[in-house]
Amino acid sequence: MYEPIIGLEIHAQINTKTKMFCSCNNDSFRAIPNTNVCPICMGFPGVLPVINKEAYLKGIKAALALNCSIPKFSKFDRKNYFYPDLPKGFQISQYDQPISEKGYLEFEVEGKIKKVGITRLHLEDDAGKLSHERDGTLCDYNRSGTPLMEIVSEPEIYSTSEASAYAREIQKVLRHIGSSDCDMEKGMMRFDINISIRKKGEKKFGTKVEVKNLNSFKFLEQALDYEFERQVKALEAGEKIVQETRGWNTETGTTESQRSKEEAHDYRYFPEPDLPPMTITAEEIENIKSSIGELPLVKKTRFIKDMDLKEDDARLLSETPELAKYFEEVAAKSKDPKSANSFITTVLIGKLEGKPISESPITTDNLANLIKLINKNEISNNMAKTEVFDEMFATGKPPSEIVEEKGLKQVSDTGEIEKICKKIIEENPSVIADIKAGTNKAEGFLVGQVMKASKGKANPKIAAEIIKKLLQ
Repeated sequence: MYEPIIGLEIHAQINTKTKMFCSCNNDSFRAIPNTNVCPICMGFPGVLPVINKEAYLKGIKAALALNCSIPKFSKFDRKNYFYPDLPKGFQISQYDQPISEKGYLEFEVEGKIKKVGITRLHLEDDAGKLSHERDGTLCDYNRSGTPLMEIVSEPEIYSTSEASAYAREIQKVLRHIGSSDCDMEKGMMRFDINISIRKKGEKKFGTKVEVKNLNSFKFLEQALDYEFERQVKALEAGEKIVQETRGWNTETGTTESQRSKEEAHDYRYFPEPDLPPMTITAEEIENIKSSIGELPLVKKTRFIKDMDLKEDDARLLSETPELAKYFEEVAAKSKDPKSANSFITTVLIGKLEGKPISESPITTDNLANLIKLINKNEISNNMAKTEVFDEMFATGKPPSEIVEEKGLKQVSDTGEIEKICKKIIEENPSVIADIKAGTNKAEGFLVGQVMKASKGKANPKIAAEIIKKLLQ
């Protein structure tokens, strides 16, 4: 009966070495509170901020990846409001002339491609962090001044699954182009949701409610589901929805009213007097655009089409730029994309136990050479995925060295394999009887016994052929 109308505001920390307007370290994760600060990011009187050029360019790159248009002129503005974690008493943000506008993102949800408009991507500096304790609230200003990009969507999202898929695709895009690490654990990506509801078929929007500072996809989904149900119940009970800002309570799984929603004029925006406007040429925009490369959704589609990968494997391998690069290198060096995919998705990722592919002790050269050994019938697939791979992972040694040291080279000598096959047939008269009775699976058992007797060294294809010949 009702449907949600959702807009997302995504705040992503730009991965620069220093903060937005000063030279303080931009990485404050697990730092002692209030040690990574200076008079500029603490808003002391008389200080002068300086724009971080790298943050500006990485913001432009992200905007271009999200198909935004880039005006040649942009500026910073003061957004005035009081909050304990805002030491300046205002935030340096962008209002009427941001670095970008009018873009869109295509992403996959429930097997279909969805397109959502992006109103703008603008730059700003972050506030500090409040920790609410039993005896009061603590302020840590280490995060104050961190460079952020805020990505504002159009209200074109109509379900929790669409909102989650959109946010996840933004994360992948920003990581692929190198503008943000988007590490949720470190607070590098946060969501504000704007949600209203209306009866299906209606065109007019309902009253919008904002839910602030959601720091995980799980909380994003839970908050949307809860707020949709809350608004539906309120309307059906004859209540009015109030435009307000609400917070998400992780302990109760509910949204809670925080304040009535401010309008733009309440912030008293005006141009930041201490910072010059920014200009960029068409040539500079094209240079940045050309450096973006292939985005995750395009990469995933190519993996399916050109490398014949399954949907789930292609999605997994295109998840991060590092993993995609690792896979493509192994696929190219081994000339066997399917085997590269199989080793990475079923063996290597499991061994890494959640660690990034950059921490793999197995180089792309070594993994490609392992696949080549299998394809040349020098070792069996089973031996490669167990004994050889385990040793490669533990030591980082090349596969050929391990095969030589352990004497694991696959036996393809038909005479030697035939001797083993004859012995196995003699030892298993009941299995032979089953085969004669038409039980085909019994042949597989005999091959398994040959592999066991040869300690995995016999070529299984040759063993299967010889057993078939002997039984005839």
